[in-house]
Amino acid sequence: MRIVFLTQYFPPETGAPQNRIYNLATELHRLGHDIAVFTAMPNYPEMVVHKAYRRKVFCREKIGNLRVLRSWIFLHNSRKNLTMRLLTYLSFTASSFIMGLLKLRRFDVIICESPPLFLGLSAWLLSLAKGGKMVLNVSDLWPETAEKAGLITNRTALRCARLLEEFLYRRSALVSGQTRGIVDNISSRFPRKPTYWLPNGVDFSWLGAGRKGDRWRKELGISTDAFVVLYAGILGFMQGLEVIVKAAQILQTRHKLVFVIVGEGPVRETLLQMSEQMSLRNVIFLQRQPRETMPEILDACDVGVVPLLKNPLFLGAVPSKAYEFLAAKRPILLGVEGEAFDMFVKEAKSALFFEPENAQHLARIALKLFEDRKLCTELGENGYNYVAQRFDCRKIAGDFERHLATQLQGIRESQQSEPGPGM
Repeated sequence: MRIVFLTQYFPPETGAPQNRIYNLATELHRLGHDIAVFTAMPNYPEMVVHKAYRRKVFCREKIGNLRVLRSWIFLHNSRKNLTMRLLTYLSFTASSFIMGLLKLRRFDVIICESPPLFLGLSAWLLSLAKGGKMVLNVSDLWPETAEKAGLITNRTALRCARLLEEFLYRRSALVSGQTRGIVDNISSRFPRKPTYWLPNGVDFSWLGAGRKGDRWRKELGISTDAFVVLYAGILGFMQGLEVIVKAAQILQTRHKLVFVIVGEGPVRETLLQMSEQMSLRNVIFLQRQPRETMPEILDACDVGVVPLLKNPLFLGAVPSKAYEFLAAKRPILLGVEGEAFDMFVKEAKSALFFEPENAQHLARIALKLFEDRKLCTELGENGYNYVAQRFDCRKIAGDFERHLATQLQGIRESQQSEPGPGM
């Protein structure tokens, strides 16, 4: 098949959508398909176009074995200005459609990442122009999430967004979702629309390369017998990362227990100021690291922490960083309720749960693993077995490929069997 991925987010940016799409596209290419990725000039999370891509309307490049096409995007560094965010989304929607018409060959399938929901319009129009089918891949339910979070309160805007969501779902050959909760939500509202659970996964070949955690510890001045609790990812508003700094304050007399926070984002300065005001010596901040160094960092930690704010919105959230911790045989301190709790605490038996935003609870379970290394190892082994059996990105891509091929074949047969005009 000729497959196009249409996404606003892609490496060299880091993040869950970027990693998931790169892994899936790479595996589909390995399976023999003709893959192209159409994306924006890289800018996330700083909201500033990376230096090598500035002043460009369009460019081509190769990342790994993938052909990557990029088009212009309007950016504004205020994340709280909804109008500017909408302009950002709409600018790439427009530029991807115009450049896609000019630069893309005919294809069989276009897989569109949502959000942003508007990008589905570009995918639908390109599918009509290039003769392919559209697959809408939903990693977050919009506008439902925006409404519950209070980001959009205008009734007319919400109604228009719901109409757009319904329009795109109905015109998709398949709607896939990152979590079971997303898939169940869409299936309940659109029972006749084919849906598919397409979870995040782990590239074990990437994870196993060049792991030298002792060297990384030495560079940071962390002793080999210290117990390292790691957060690595976007330092955003939704993660509720203040809980880590507060837990570190509670445990600051435990000199062998160290918290490391790796990443960039809008709350980084707030966290740094908190740490300085509390005079914490057991918290280390690092800027975002290249993805190729992450196996070494995962190897250097003893346990990962995966927090989110306490909010009903996140009952269906499954943070992708949890999979990578478990694949590295590192247990997780999980501050996420709902589906993630069911997966990692109940099913995998690979995590200890703490109430979201509850620093006392986080400190208590971190101390429990610090004092019980046998339990720490057991949880890590459980987690590795769980993700190796279910969430290897090669298996995920192979299953998806077979489902997609079956779905498209069914559509073709249905269209061929329809009576023609005048019959």
